[in-house]
Amino acid sequence: MHRVAAVVVPPVLSFDVSIPLMVFNSVPHYEVRVCTARPGPMPTVGGPDIVVTDGLDTVEGADTVLAVGSGGEQAPVETLDALRKAADRGARIASLCTGAFVLAQAGLLDGRRATTHWGLAADLAIRFPSIDVQPDLLFVEDGGIFTSAGAAAAIDLCLHLVRVDYGAAVANAAARLAVVPPVRPGGQAQFIETPLPPERGTSLALTRAWALAHLDRPLTLADLAGHARTSVRTLTRRFHAETGLSPLQWLLHRRIDRARELLETTELPMDQVAEKSGLGSADSLRKHMADRVGLTPSAYRASFTRMPTATSP
Repeated sequence: MHRVAAVVVPPVLSFDVSIPLMVFNSVPHYEVRVCTARPGPMPTVGGPDIVVTDGLDTVEGADTVLAVGSGGEQAPVETLDALRKAADRGARIASLCTGAFVLAQAGLLDGRRATTHWGLAADLAIRFPSIDVQPDLLFVEDGGIFTSAGAAAAIDLCLHLVRVDYGAAVANAAARLAVVPPVRPGGQAQFIETPLPPERGTSLALTRAWALAHLDRPLTLADLAGHARTSVRTLTRRFHAETGLSPLQWLLHRRIDRARELLETTELPMDQVAEKSGLGSADSLRKHMADRVGLTPSAYRASFTRMPTATSP
């Protein structure tokens, strides 16, 4: 079992506390425990109190330690000590939303890239000038320490950690159970200045769903624009407004994700994996897997094909 300790630092949103429980508990390989420096009733921001019964001794045996909450306020000294000790012994360290301030107070983000909720990113940069704050990203990894933006971006980070641990098929199953998109890349923007289109049938959701069903085809901008019944220029503008990515960037991400799942769940030869995912050739598959995942297709398959899915008993 991979043990996860979510260290809660008030003030905190109850939503933030629920995210690691929702994502990791949907995968049978994880054991998740919530802990805090001072166990007992804890007020939440704009919601009912929660009760955290576990203390910081939970952190000692955890493989992954998440800092959750704080709202930018000072964390207890004992919490910072526990995080430093966890990092020193090699535990994976991450923060959700304003938990980045807790990692910063512990000195774990010095000289690293990091992010937090966009509304507090400037404050993080001013208070901790040694951190390279990335205010526009959903989540960031630097030197094995992960930080996420606010609210739903924490779901993206938790799913990313599942994907790192157990592969795309398991992470996609966890996303389906949570009824969220399986992949939003960490480099995607936190928020988009252009308002989302109103619910008048103008969203490109149907076109994206159509593209996912036809990834094995050599889809072009003209194909996507034709399905959406709009011009290529309008398609590109609206696509970026809705996803934070260009149409071709979005397609490439989806193709690589499809290839990863095929590598994990089938024994298809590499040229067929490339064909079915729309990446063309085995050479193209190898290049994109190396660029995006850091592994060759063969190495990726060897690492993840023996992992059971999230719905397995």
